[in-house]
Amino acid sequence: MAPEYDLLVVGDANPDVVLTGAPRRPAYGQREELVERGELVLGGSGAITACGAARLGLRTAFVGRVGADAAGRLVLGLLAERGVDTRHCVVDERPTALTVVLAQEGAGGRAILTAPGCLPYLTADDVPGHLLRAAAHVHVSSYFLQPGLAAGLPALFGQARGTTSLDTNDDPAGEWRGLDEVLKTAGVLLPNAAEALAITGEPAVEKAAEALALRGVLPVVKDGRDGALAWADGAAVRVPAPYVPEAEIADTVGAGDSFNAGFIAARLRGLDLPGSLRVAVACGSLSTRAAGGTAAQPTWDEVHDQ
Repeated sequence: MAPEYDLLVVGDANPDVVLTGAPRRPAYGQREELVERGELVLGGSGAITACGAARLGLRTAFVGRVGADAAGRLVLGLLAERGVDTRHCVVDERPTALTVVLAQEGAGGRAILTAPGCLPYLTADDVPGHLLRAAAHVHVSSYFLQPGLAAGLPALFGQARGTTSLDTNDDPAGEWRGLDEVLKTAGVLLPNAAEALAITGEPAVEKAAEALALRGVLPVVKDGRDGALAWADGAAVRVPAPYVPEAEIADTVGAGDSFNAGFIAARLRGLDLPGSLRVAVACGSLSTRAAGGTAAQPTWDEVHDQ
């Protein structure tokens, strides 16, 4: 039988308050400072990846935890608007996670402040087994924000019918521990360059990708303006990023998650590794055209117009 879903995403979902033009050091002492722009948007690596995949035409389901509060209702509503199936999300008595993103203009970087709320309480048992078997691909996000899920992740990937991937995202503790077993069961690891270096302790991105491949996973590393690279068959496969003028970049929030969606969609469509990387970097680049992670995510046709 054909799978019911192209993609199941398991992970984090929360509102993002994105403040653009924020000072690098906010003033305390009840001083009020003005920023250029503020946006209330859908956040969470998992949620943004799910929306990006649905935008690319994948039949997508999402499982995560949200609170029985206004923030949780907002998150579920925004996912549903994108056509993501949220019927199996858990509504928790704890509050929905909330993130504030202090973004600099253009590609100047950002600071991220997250109140985790119910995120740490998601577990592998919250994901119905039939849903794991009903998806062609299972993607998990934000490993270090969800320790309850992380503990059961090797077994969860073992139940998956199709292919699998993991985006650890950042480790707030800066320890980068506990990945050995899960990397043996995950098909693809999707870190950014800084995360790949932190996980491996290597000094260079290609060395980090090679070290990750030795752990049994296909590493696909997002490398910002330098595009992306993977390590396969004993060699680096690198694809450059398309040129995007600084003036056209609204912010880079969620660009890596849109990259994830593009890579997964391309692989499910049967593209080879270089072709999948090209789709992924196009999706990440195009997503920077508007504030927040989902507003400028491209369709499949838009990607191929690049």
